[in-house]
Amino acid sequence: MRIAILSNGPGNYSTKRLVEEANKRGHEVEIIKYKNCYISIEQGSNQVFYKGEPLGKYDAIIPRIASYMTKYGTAIVRQLEMQGEYCLSRSLAITRARDKLRSTQLLAKYNIDIPKTVVSRDSGDIDQLLDQLGGAPVIIKLASGTHGNGVVLAETKKAAKSTLQAFYLTNEQGTNILLQEFIKESAGTDIRAFVVGAKVVASMKRQSLDDDFRSNLHKGGSGTPIKLTPEEEKVAIKAAKVMGLSIAGVDIMRSERGPLVLEVNASPGFGIEKVTGRNVAGKIIEYVERNATRTIRKDRIGA
Repeated sequence: MRIAILSNGPGNYSTKRLVEEANKRGHEVEIIKYKNCYISIEQGSNQVFYKGEPLGKYDAIIPRIASYMTKYGTAIVRQLEMQGEYCLSRSLAITRARDKLRSTQLLAKYNIDIPKTVVSRDSGDIDQLLDQLGGAPVIIKLASGTHGNGVVLAETKKAAKSTLQAFYLTNEQGTNILLQEFIKESAGTDIRAFVVGAKVVASMKRQSLDDDFRSNLHKGGSGTPIKLTPEEEKVAIKAAKVMGLSIAGVDIMRSERGPLVLEVNASPGFGIEKVTGRNVAGKIIEYVERNATRTIRKDRIGA
């Protein structure tokens, strides 16, 4: 097969592992720096160009779109979809998952348990917002934040109000701001389940260092292998399906009322391989082999 990986970081561990596993299975792989692509658009003839030439035909496209390049990256993916290319992650699904408010609304709609969340554009509503969440402490986060950035723990009403006001003042792009209940029994820990197709192929528990409530590995947290309960595995697979993602990193928090889905990552890193010893990249290439020639299903999620 001819496989293209859309990645701006050819030296990135995840990209290198995909290339390694694809080559091992006899496939021809090309890394496309999508930030250097452009789209020529005219009536009846739209095409992606790379290095001054029309992008060739591939059996499969694996998008690895960085969060800060979501809009441009998904525009490239969308055009490739329009040209009939098989894309492992669809542009709509990537966009959907990158918006925390949008994805939270969808998870709730499809009866996936999440931390209770409220959204407001007025810091004057803080008393009512906190009442909705059962009082402080609360988590305040930007809808577009990644790797634990744009996420703050407000331990008092005063701190929550100050944080909201600061977010509104510095939030020039009008990004939605979410307030979520604080799950004290899971503070500083969560679970990353890596879903490929309809299976969890690896899972790890992430633990924050010191007293940081965020457990992201990008923030210095540590990871250990963990076996999911049947309920957690079922929730992770359903969450990925709700987002319309064939490949997803589903972040789950254990609470007294059961597993809560925190986020569904459309382009999860492969650090989980180092923690668990599982060959995640190999599972992804196997999935591509099985599905690249199938008819592309219409996205029916509707949001």
